[in-house]
Amino acid sequence: MSSQNPMRVAVVGATGFQGGAVARLLVERHHRVRTLTRRPEGDRPPLPGAEFVPGELAAPMDVRRLFEGVTHAFVTMPLVYERGRVRAYAENVARAAREAGVERLVFSTNTRMPQGPTGVPAFETRRLAEQVLRDSGVPLVVVRPPVYLDNLFSPWNGPGLVNEGVLAYPLPAAAPTAWISHRDLAEAALAALTRDGLDGRTFDIGGALSLTGADLAAAFGRGLGRAVRYVPLRPELFERAVAQLLGPETAAGVAGIYHYLATGADPLLMAGDDGVSADVLGLAPAPVEEWVTRQPWQVWSSDTEEQPA
Repeated sequence: MSSQNPMRVAVVGATGFQGGAVARLLVERHHRVRTLTRRPEGDRPPLPGAEFVPGELAAPMDVRRLFEGVTHAFVTMPLVYERGRVRAYAENVARAAREAGVERLVFSTNTRMPQGPTGVPAFETRRLAEQVLRDSGVPLVVVRPPVYLDNLFSPWNGPGLVNEGVLAYPLPAAAPTAWISHRDLAEAALAALTRDGLDGRTFDIGGALSLTGADLAAAFGRGLGRAVRYVPLRPELFERAVAQLLGPETAAGVAGIYHYLATGADPLLMAGDDGVSADVLGLAPAPVEEWVTRQPWQVWSSDTEEQPA
């Protein structure tokens, strides 16, 4: 499948951070991208070169229109954790992809997946979507990222990091985590779309190293050129902060992952896979400190002399 011909790719979720990163990389590499959106034209994120198809995942005909003429697809679910809705979204995608004759579909669960049932909607709805897509008969590759570095370049973390050297996040300090950037997720998705012999495979993608909280703080310290200490944030405080932005239902879904990790039931869930995915997919994830040096942290600085003009 490693063809030099441009793909025509339906990107489900391109108006979000992760899907947007995938869409931008595909366009950079001269592939054609289509995505579905409910947003009016003036409220869409900047995705130069991508085609927007008006509609929503809940409407089968809208999803069919998205998939018309495409050869490949990348899919990540929106921040919805109600089982019936996620099943309907996945069934609409599976049907449209099958009817369009999609050559390969890459599904990102947007989280690692515990082996057995957990009762946690953030895991179980993605497990359900994965199974629906697998049962469709469309050639499928699944990528399961751990936690995104980009989560840390945020109003919750930026000011504390830059002004106080405090890195607070709702992961246990001792939990080894293979932090990955949105850009490296996109590189993994592109490889999963194009490399030969991957149909049916699942990859626990991630960064090159599994870092504890102290390791992560040290990497940030090197990137920022200052001392940084890691503070494990209580998941309920994280959930409360997310609820102010996204509402209580979405916040509960997102925070469910961190409540689960706080129990210690699966301490290696977010760790690396000993380089297996990177080797098969031909990836070289950037070191954390390199990612840190590329971010415009001065926007969070309380020092007015450090503010961008």
